[in-house]
Amino acid sequence: QVALAESGGGSVQAGGSLRLSCAASGYSKTPNYIAWFRQAPGKEREGVACIYTPWGGTHYGDSVKGRFTISIDSGKTTWYLQMNSLKPEDTAMYYCAADLPLGNGDWEDGGFTDWGQGTQVTVSA
Repeated sequence: QVALAESGGGSVQAGGSLRLSCAASGYSKTPNYIAWFRQAPGKEREGVACIYTPWGGTHYGDSVKGRFTISIDSGKTTWYLQMNSLKPEDTAMYYCAADLPLGNGDWEDGGFTDWGQGTQVTVSA
C-alpha cells in the first residue's frame, strides 16, 4: 500500500523560507508525476509545483514562480518544496501528491491518485 507523508511545515515571518518534504513508500515504480498542492481556508485547492519524473521537467503555479523550487532525491522516494521569499498569502495546508493517470487532465487539475495528509504553513506579516 502506498503512502505519502509530508513534513517541514511551520510558522515563519514574511520573507522567510521553509522546506517541505514528502516521503513516499510502497511504490513499485516511480510515479510519473509528483506534485505539491495547497489549500487555504475558504479557497480552492491550488497547484503549486510538479515534476514529470521520466525526464525531470518542472512546472509551477503562477503565484510561486521564481520563489518556490520542487525537487526529488536521487532515490526518487522523497521530494521537496523549497519555499523562499514567503508571503502571508502563501499561508495554507500543503499537500504532496503522486501518480497522474492518463486522461485525468493537466497536473493543476489535481487528478492525482495518491495524496498525503498535509502540513500547515503559516506566514505572518
